[in-house]
Amino acid sequence: MSNPAFQRDAAGNYVPNAFDAEADNFGAHHLLPIERTYSEWFYSAYNTPEGVYAPQFGGNRPYVATCQDCHMRAVTGKGCNLPEAPTRTDLPLHDMTGGSTWLPGVIGALYPNLPDEVNPAALQSGADRARYMLQNAATLAATQTGRTLRVTVTNQTGHKLPTGYPEGRRIWLNVRFYDAGGQLIGESGAYDAATGTLVQDPEARVYECKPGLDELTAPLVGTTPGPSFHFVLNNRIFKDNRIPPRGFTNAAYDTFGGRPVGHTYADGQYWDEAQYRVPASAVSAEVKLYYQSTSREYVEFLRDENTTNSAGQTLYDLWVANGRCPPELMATTQLALAPPVPGDIDGDGDVDGDDGAALMACLNGPEVAAPSGCAEADLDGDGDVDLTDCGVQQRLLTGE
Repeated sequence: MSNPAFQRDAAGNYVPNAFDAEADNFGAHHLLPIERTYSEWFYSAYNTPEGVYAPQFGGNRPYVATCQDCHMRAVTGKGCNLPEAPTRTDLPLHDMTGGSTWLPGVIGALYPNLPDEVNPAALQSGADRARYMLQNAATLAATQTGRTLRVTVTNQTGHKLPTGYPEGRRIWLNVRFYDAGGQLIGESGAYDAATGTLVQDPEARVYECKPGLDELTAPLVGTTPGPSFHFVLNNRIFKDNRIPPRGFTNAAYDTFGGRPVGHTYADGQYWDEAQYRVPASAVSAEVKLYYQSTSREYVEFLRDENTTNSAGQTLYDLWVANGRCPPELMATTQLALAPPVPGDIDGDGDVDGDDGAALMACLNGPEVAAPSGCAEADLDGDGDVDLTDCGVQQRLLTGE
């Protein structure tokens, strides 16, 4: 899907057409990208004769190569109700399963008195199938290096993770650290279910696409430059760190406007690594990957910007009444953490000259509170970083 009001110029910018003038070229490589799921698949390793081994998606097919292979999995059955119809093992099941687990429930709640049009059981079945797709769309791995927790998210789909319509859709990592007593002592990517708010802490990793208006186009429509939910006005991608699929290359994705923005993926990379600082007293970590299709920011935008009727408020009320689109758990993993290495100030798992340099950068004398970020340099635990700490560090370096 593209916005034909904007075309790509020689510098790679998307500029508006002249008023009352249509685009010169309606190809996906020329118009402003909105959704590029097909192109993401087209330039992936899935679009090959053999495809990719993914029996979790293909049903009777161990390898998947097309959109239908995953979203209309192969089952055993007959293609029609004629008695002489052959039984096939490659029959595509026309359920078109995607990733929507929340909206089916909203439809059932919105139209409870239309049994001939709304089938609650069928809606629930669709949500369950979508939940299965989400739970198989990515894998998680976590390792520890010194005081750094490394979390790897691997995309197991044939397109970006997440893909499709960008507004309101996001995937994020929730990381929790616990002490020996089981108390939560640190968290990144916290979500407040009571308000639908995702906390954007400094270490938070949120996979999403943020379109918006650039400095030239925003004044033309009387708004400020930057990320925006204005679907038809946006002419620039400010962020796109969604994880690409197998077979990704930057050059190919650049041709259709799908190159990562604000994040780097090497050619062939279909995973991402996020890093988190491990609190000193943490003994375990729990990592969860969540997906949400309708964020608070998006639904509030639709509520506030719609001034022609009450549809925006109606949608917002439905969002609130139906759990504020609760995040779906896609994957989870846990890790027992090793205790910190004494003297490992830079957190890389060893004690060397780099830690000595880090200590010197924190040195500020006796009975003076340790500077921010220098707690690990207070090796004797007296609240400051002074020559006594240097002595401790020297003994740790030499093994004396």
